[in-house]
Amino acid sequence: MVSFCMGAFALAAAGVLDGRRATTHWDAAADFGRRFPSVDLDPDVLYVQDGEVWTSAGSAASIDCALALIRHDHGAAVANDLARDLVVAPHRQGGQAQFVAAPLPVDRGADPLAMSLDWAVERLDQPLTVGDLAEHAHLSARQFSRRFREVTGTTPHQWLLAQRVLLARRLLETTDLPIERVADQAGFGSSAALRMHFQRSLRTSPLAYRRVFALEAS
Repeated sequence: MVSFCMGAFALAAAGVLDGRRATTHWDAAADFGRRFPSVDLDPDVLYVQDGEVWTSAGSAASIDCALALIRHDHGAAVANDLARDLVVAPHRQGGQAQFVAAPLPVDRGADPLAMSLDWAVERLDQPLTVGDLAEHAHLSARQFSRRFREVTGTTPHQWLLAQRVLLARRLLETTDLPIERVADQAGFGSSAALRMHFQRSLRTSPLAYRRVFALEAS
């Protein structure tokens, strides 16, 4: 069951969100909290999955939530293809902030931060640091981290982890590479690190994830 933006009010009124973590548009959060105190409201994030119930913030976050659902059910490759058709970011984590001071420009070539993100995505198999990204953007690490938080609502470290998990998912879905190779190509360094981050972000193991998509493809 899914709600977009103010649709969370309908789910809460029906009792679906009682005792669950959820979100809605930040501008309606105070009213929501007063009307539905039994809901664990997080007004700062883009979208929330609590079991089989998903809720999202405003219009753009609703697209992020829908893409996350598609990724959950059909894999990263399908979600990325759809995101490309929609001309939107292929993956934003649900825990990112709803409101950011200065979103990345559409003309990504005009912004050194955007260029650094594209540069990093092409080098996820390498041991990238915040300092590496900052140097590419011609900023100090402190300036880069502050600017990054302003325009993405998350930290460079969390963003890199999310990109590595996304790459690992694509490799598990579309190749038969051994888990150790997947971990290496996604920049985790070891299969143990890959398993740890998969468990944290997806609540499953790389092998179990691969089995699901292998069954769907058969």
